[in-house]
Amino acid sequence: MSESYAFIGLGHLGSNLAASLVRNGFAITVFDRDPAAVERLVALGATAAASPAQAAARAGNAFTCLPSPKVSEAVLIGPDGLLEGLPQGGTWIEMSTNGRDEILRLAALASAMGVETLECPVTGGVHLAAAGKITALVGGDTALYARHRPAIEAMCAKSFLMGPIGSAAVIKVITNMLAFIHLVAAGEALMLAKQGGLDLAQSYHAIVASSGNSFVHETESQLVLNGSYDIGFTMDLALKDLGFALAMGEQSGVPLELASRVNAIFQQGKAAYGGGAWSTQIVKLLEDAVGTDLRAPGFPAKLEI
Repeated sequence: MSESYAFIGLGHLGSNLAASLVRNGFAITVFDRDPAAVERLVALGATAAASPAQAAARAGNAFTCLPSPKVSEAVLIGPDGLLEGLPQGGTWIEMSTNGRDEILRLAALASAMGVETLECPVTGGVHLAAAGKITALVGGDTALYARHRPAIEAMCAKSFLMGPIGSAAVIKVITNMLAFIHLVAAGEALMLAKQGGLDLAQSYHAIVASSGNSFVHETESQLVLNGSYDIGFTMDLALKDLGFALAMGEQSGVPLELASRVNAIFQQGKAAYGGGAWSTQIVKLLEDAVGTDLRAPGFPAKLEI
């Protein structure tokens, strides 16, 4: 815990990650455009800053957890950005989801200012982040990873060093692509069960115990069956990540037929419910098309550990 950190981006995911650092005794300085999000972290023991630059200057290292590469770039190199505050030899640890080319480009900008970069996107969902049990996918120098591993493991139950910068972006895009495919498939499976006259709660548990199970079914199907859909992740974010996957497929010559179809379905979901709707509401497209909902008693409105 000798290292101190700024944490920029206190949304659904970032606020829980930053809170884990505070709970584990790290000195954390936070910044977010939402004053209420900052106040919640300050109440836990974090220190507030007036800008990313100020937070970085106080801490010497910085985590970011932001909604898009455009925002990451603005926070890194914009007015009062991280590179104005981070000292030479400091580290920028990017927990946002980026494409490989984007993180390589941004890391080069940081390197030109004497700042080292680790990419550290996480996977598993907001509920696992809240419990400190999410998984980190790391790309970067081995020694740099070792230096910041205590902080990463204060937030994450597991961490995988995937290789140099850009490696984590590739595996994160792959895992998210699989999650969205699984979500659409889980919705179709539950609808077949409903239309087949089966009890949906019993069908859910039978699938969990079957060869057709998935992490997404175990978790997100519960929110569909409850009717809250409240996964803490939006249609817009799903489409951003699917766009990364499709671009990667095009660049590498891999035809992604399933991902392309799921991307089109999410475009329909955004048109129907808005980009800010929960990604789990993609199943509502099927509910609306069939004219029946997928509800069963005994399932939570939010995921819990």
